[in-house]
Order: sequence, then structure tokens, then C-alpha cells
Amino acid sequence: METIDEILSRPGFRLERIVSRGEPSPPDFWYDQAGDEWVLLCQGNAALHFDNGKQHQLSSGDALLIPAGSKHRVEQVSDDAVWLALHFPSA
Repeated sequence: METIDEILSRPGFRLERIVSRGEPSPPDFWYDQAGDEWVLLCQGNAALHFDNGKQHQLSSGDALLIPAGSKHRVEQVSDDAVWLALHFPSA
């Protein structure tokens, strides 16, 4: 089961540590967030898929900015995947 731990939270700012344990997004589920999200894959590998057809392969150390309103899902993620996710208002 995926674990999400809030590390720091302030108005308009939230930093999370996510341990995925090989669990992709459920079928037909899309994240659709009101704010921007910056993710850093600290360990492991993953594939993110966006509803516009774009895909991003991430390896340990890769980071990605996901703009607000960009529907996306985790298509594949390794058993050892650990992320940092920073949520903040879009510019």
C-alpha cells in the first residue's frame, strides 16, 4: 500500500514523502490538481502518463513540474519508489 507522509505544510505549500511500493494508479483514475506539483523521484523508477498522450519515464534523481489541471496517472512504479512531492499555487 502506498504511504504518504506530510513533511511540512504552510498556507499554499505542502511537502510530502510518498513511498509507492510498486502500486500504479488505479485503472481509469486521474490526478487533477488545482495547484502545481513538483515531484522528485528519490529512489526507483516510474512512468507517468498524461491525458494529452505525453509520457514521462523517471529514474532515481529525476524531477518534473506538473502544472495545475494537468490530468496524470502513475502507469508504472518500482517496488522501491520514494518520491518528494511539493504542492503549491500555480503562478
